[in-house]
Amino acid sequence: MLARIGYNLLQVCVVLAFAPLVEGVASRLKEILQSKRGPSIFQPYRDIWKLLHKDEIGSEYSSWIFRAAPYVAFAAPIFVALLIPVLTRYPLFFAFMGDMLGGGSILALGGFFATLAAVDTANPYGPMGASRTRMVGFLAEPVFIVVFLTVSFVAGSTIPYIVQMRWITPIANFFEPSHVLLMIAFLMLILAEDGRIPVDSPSGQFELAMIERSKSLEYSGRGAALMKWAGAMKFFVLICIFLNVLVTPWGLARGFSLGEVLLSIPLVLFKIFVFVLVLVSIESSLAKLRLFRIPEFLGAAFVTSVVAMITRLSEI
Repeated sequence: MLARIGYNLLQVCVVLAFAPLVEGVASRLKEILQSKRGPSIFQPYRDIWKLLHKDEIGSEYSSWIFRAAPYVAFAAPIFVALLIPVLTRYPLFFAFMGDMLGGGSILALGGFFATLAAVDTANPYGPMGASRTRMVGFLAEPVFIVVFLTVSFVAGSTIPYIVQMRWITPIANFFEPSHVLLMIAFLMLILAEDGRIPVDSPSGQFELAMIERSKSLEYSGRGAALMKWAGAMKFFVLICIFLNVLVTPWGLARGFSLGEVLLSIPLVLFKIFVFVLVLVSIESSLAKLRLFRIPEFLGAAFVTSVVAMITRLSEI
């Protein structure tokens, strides 16, 4: 039991330590594909460190929500990291405390507090971005629900470890039409939920066009560092769910020895970096959609997930 608790905490440490690196690699690869020099892959660490050592300034008219939102957004991905397979193929101590729906609810709670904080400042750009974020969330949540329902039909459960064992462990299941369609729908969700092209641009600096980043415009110092770190961890956790639960368990530790679990860290990171390269290639080949075209994109994801569920039901 102590080993499983220790490995659970190790998963959290991996998410905390390497999430900014994955974000930095994604930014660097995008710049390279666009024939630009770009920042170092370690730039997110420098930004977080610099912001942590700066003074924090907030509006005197803001409430406790504005001050609490960075901590809620920062804690949400940490809780999800306790529930999902990050390093091991077998369930750990906290694996059965919540399922995929619970993990999605926790991430949504962090986004909800960040949205309230954006409105709380009375900055005109914050509420504008917050309303757009809620629009994207309103359209993305049905896709999440249909994806999890389809997963529950296959695995008989929404616990990530059980889904992994019953869905993708037999290699024949990987090529089932329902599985392929589900992976496409979830990939589109990652693009939408993390504010990436074609839905949003994470590197955009124009306030009127911002969606995800507009919620943290009023933060400085420690609050800005936590919001930036939280965004990187959310991206890391979504990738882990997609790769380790829905795509392939390759790289995850099978045994209980510490050496095997530590060896899984570079293997999982390699898998994540390969996926980031594919994701950046998709982003660089697309243009950002206009605001009124975003519902079409998420509508396509919803239709894809529904077709996946219907296909799965027809296979039973």
